[in-house]
Amino acid sequence: VRDQSPTRNRVENVHELPAIFHYWSHKHLRPKFEAVGVRGMNEFFLDQMVAACEAAPADVHHFVSIGAGLCETELVLGAALVAAGHRNFVFECLDADPTGLEHGRQLAAAQSLGGHFTFTPGELRHWRPDAGSVSVVMTNHSLQHVVDLEVLFDRIQAAIGSRGVLVAAAVIGRNGHMRWPEALEVLQRFWRELPDRCKYNHILQRFEAEYENWDCSQQGLVGIRAQDILPLLVERFAFDTFLGFGNVIDVFVDRAFGHNFSPASAEDCAFIDRVAETDDQLIDVGTIKPTHMLAIMRNTSRREPVVYKHLTPAFCVRPVEVPSPVRG
Repeated sequence: VRDQSPTRNRVENVHELPAIFHYWSHKHLRPKFEAVGVRGMNEFFLDQMVAACEAAPADVHHFVSIGAGLCETELVLGAALVAAGHRNFVFECLDADPTGLEHGRQLAAAQSLGGHFTFTPGELRHWRPDAGSVSVVMTNHSLQHVVDLEVLFDRIQAAIGSRGVLVAAAVIGRNGHMRWPEALEVLQRFWRELPDRCKYNHILQRFEAEYENWDCSQQGLVGIRAQDILPLLVERFAFDTFLGFGNVIDVFVDRAFGHNFSPASAEDCAFIDRVAETDDQLIDVGTIKPTHMLAIMRNTSRREPVVYKHLTPAFCVRPVEVPSPVRG
């Protein structure tokens, strides 16, 4: 099919979140964050680390980031802790890619944070923390790349013991970031409304007259076991806080197609608003399930979890009649 996307929709860096994402998140997502006490994405992790440092100021707290990548978020968090007067911590960045960790090491040295950071290369299956040794384990959109989720969750349970927490931002939709049939049906209805200018896939560099339910896990471990993450967490952990959100809206505000929409266009914003509102309505009644989550978890429950409306972790699990085979 020929490429029909107008020149004005081309972007220099497709991997940046599009402007329409920020329009949607500010209007539709931020109120949900506020309802469960999340001040922002960095603060979501930072607040738990500050709480640990303040609860036991005489201890040196061990924080671990699973799948830290370039370690940039971790260094922002470390700098914020030091700026707030908290120096009783060591932050371990764990990742299979030594190149990203070396980048983090150099940034830490440049920011005079090297004394607070360690960088551990290696596969997650080789990570064997001491029992009860970690105050906060953070996973920032890294769980979707893990095949051995059960092994990792076993290690995290041991690491946080009776006092630590697991703080996770994760994709929890269908494997490969595909839509389940009930969500795909809704998505296709919206797709038929779109002008051709909004149907150019900037990631795959192609025009899609009909939306293709693309399986990203065909090319590497991308969303390889996304649909298993929430069910396994519900089985193994007690939740302090949980927020599930998003589904159909993902396709229209993320990097592939989101660059086709402009916050300066009243028509585009009205369309995004309708998709977001439909998402919320269908998630509320359980017709479709959230594809994203923020969660703070422990091994043992201390209180009733804070959730958005009635959307508990168990409510947000999509029953899967026939498990999909795991690739890789």
